Amino acid sequence: MDRNSLNIHGKRRGGFSIALALSFWASIGTAANAASDDTKPVDGGILNVGLATDTSIIDPSITGSSITAVIARNLVDSLVGQAEDNSFTPWLAERWEINPDNTVYTFHLRQGVTFSDGTPLDAAAVKFNFERILDPKTVSSYAKSLLGPIDKIEAPDRLTLVIRYRESFAPLLQGLSLPYLGIQSPTYLQKVQSTTNTVIGSGPYVLDNFTKGSGSKLARRADYDWGPGYAKHKGPAHFEQIVFKYLPEASVRLGALASGQLQAIDAVPPANYRSVQGNGKLQVVTRENPGINSAYFLNTSKGPFQDLRVRQAFQAAVNGPAAVKAAYFGTLKPADNILGPSTLYYDRDIPSKWGFDLGKANHLLDEAGWSQRDDDGIRRKDGARLSLHYVYDTGSTSASEVTLAQAVQYQVKQAGFDLQLDPVDAGGWTAHLNTNDYDLVSFFYVRAEPDILRTVFHSAYIPPGGQNASRTKSLDEKLNKAVGATDAERKQLYADVQKEIIEQAYAVPLFVVAYQLGAAKALHGISWATNAKPNFYDAWLDQ
Repeated sequence: MDRNSLNIHGKRRGGFSIALALSFWASIGTAANAASDDTKPVDGGILNVGLATDTSIIDPSITGSSITAVIARNLVDSLVGQAEDNSFTPWLAERWEINPDNTVYTFHLRQGVTFSDGTPLDAAAVKFNFERILDPKTVSSYAKSLLGPIDKIEAPDRLTLVIRYRESFAPLLQGLSLPYLGIQSPTYLQKVQSTTNTVIGSGPYVLDNFTKGSGSKLARRADYDWGPGYAKHKGPAHFEQIVFKYLPEASVRLGALASGQLQAIDAVPPANYRSVQGNGKLQVVTRENPGINSAYFLNTSKGPFQDLRVRQAFQAAVNGPAAVKAAYFGTLKPADNILGPSTLYYDRDIPSKWGFDLGKANHLLDEAGWSQRDDDGIRRKDGARLSLHYVYDTGSTSASEVTLAQAVQYQVKQAGFDLQLDPVDAGGWTAHLNTNDYDLVSFFYVRAEPDILRTVFHSAYIPPGGQNASRTKSLDEKLNKAVGATDAERKQLYADVQKEIIEQAYAVPLFVVAYQLGAAKALHGISWATNAKPNFYDAWLDQ
């Protein structure tokens, strides 16, 4: 869910692009880190990874941050795995049964798994984790949304876990595969006052330290022997250590990668993309994210955006492809829907239903009574200017994202909107969201399951209860019904939801989020989770 909020707020806040030739996209999707099949992985060494954005929380259960997910995936294991082909594989659960109406899930856990503090990982530990997430006192809106409407969790014996639902809930397995529902030590959770900067899980690495604004240091766990079913090897991870370094300056990350101080970086700057690709010792691997595209979410509960015509006018005044091309130099695709193309039930009919149309925007604003303009070209109504406040978090917003916002600011001014950019810190952004003090924000969420729409557009998740920044309530019935419907019914319901989001202008999609990993060609074995994040368990460095 990754919430990767792009505030331009994006917790992964990272840039993206316009359509390129199919051959180009094929090459960047596969130009990778694969060694030949007969090459033997090398154990040992340190993997140094440079990150463009920071996270203030390392506990994946209480955040939707994509950066947290990348780091925590090495620290916590999941009940099930999800391979790159979207199939589900054993992990902490050796097998499972699901009743016909998706209301009872029974998991059989593998024996001998322990947390890094030495305590056993059993059904009681999993039950404790999920009940902690469901506890209203735990700030875990995203993880809670992944669990759905649970009625009861049972641990009838040491290695059996039963999850019962009040109503049918089909998306559970996909949610369970994500690090946000990774299992942590109950012994640790019960004794620590705050989990914002510590994690104790059963993963292949343990957290030596985490410092906000600096990074994380992970050490290999020597006795690890229960990796996911999709992994290429068994036993401990190959690298002795993984060091994640927060390096917000693109030139610093690129210089460290080129010099060999780093073996991988995220968020390859758009302006430097092709130069990295052209370096014989480096590579760029791109994975488009499924889930909610980077988008502006329009606050329907206050101000000018209470009027549907004003929302539709703003949507029509944004020339997304042009703005994305200006900001990202053609390295990322403009969005044509609220869901990314790799998301289950993405509706291919949506792109034809909306787009840039300045004439339409002007007509709608005239019709809505914003017919006068001042000397700056900004529309007025009853003495008030058509001003909009776009709030974004400076700590998680790249230079490209600011460029994108400035391009949109110029575009919508042509229709008479005064779009004001309000930069704040992370705490300020959350405060603005929770107190309903904004007109629009932006972010994205990464998940292959269309149930992510419930996380972002259901009234149960209106801030401070979650991330429904549009503050919509009209989609609840469809979103509730979709989680338990048949495959054909789910497809139709989610098509209806996508259509309403665009037609009612609850959001303005911007670009298809993609993870762009710059890496040394000597780095091999990276696999990709279905949330388009790199997995480092199988990774190794050719010496």
